[in-house]
Amino acid sequence: MRTEIATLAGGCFWCLEAVFDDLEGVEDVVSGYSGGSVPNPTYKHVCTGDTGHAEVVQVTFNPDVISYRDLLRVFFTIHDPTTLNRQGADVGTQYRSAIFTHNETQEKVAEEVIAELNDAGLWDDPIVTEVVPIEAFYAAEEYHQEYFRRNPNQGYCRMVIAPKVAKFRKQYLERLKKLASI
Repeated sequence: MRTEIATLAGGCFWCLEAVFDDLEGVEDVVSGYSGGSVPNPTYKHVCTGDTGHAEVVQVTFNPDVISYRDLLRVFFTIHDPTTLNRQGADVGTQYRSAIFTHNETQEKVAEEVIAELNDAGLWDDPIVTEVVPIEAFYAAEEYHQEYFRRNPNQGYCRMVIAPKVAKFRKQYLERLKKLASI
């Protein structure tokens, strides 16, 4: 099986991971940090905003099942790409919207998708998602991995993540892993 990697930042990594875990063609999702200047950052350090890292998910996917372009279309529906360094109540550069590209093709596709979405006028404000080459990825601490799945009744999960997952499932019903296996 052929796989590729996408590294995406769009607010809290728990939210992104919960959605991409359900998407057909996604083989693995790892929460972590990218885009900063400090090697091997910790969550506590990233949360200060001093490291320059964004909370990200690194998504391993099968491009024969879901294209990078379609993966980005999902990404843009599950967060607000028009708010600089913010997603809802989460504020700071660690919550910025970013696409960390792994090659020139990903960079080109990301720029095309952003241009298409801006031209479509889906949002009142322009997309501020940065598109930059990935320099490093650091996996987050183990307790952050599969957070929503392991903590569905935690307050943040119920109030913030669950509605995003429900919206995603409704919008992309035909792309869910569970339905693909039926």
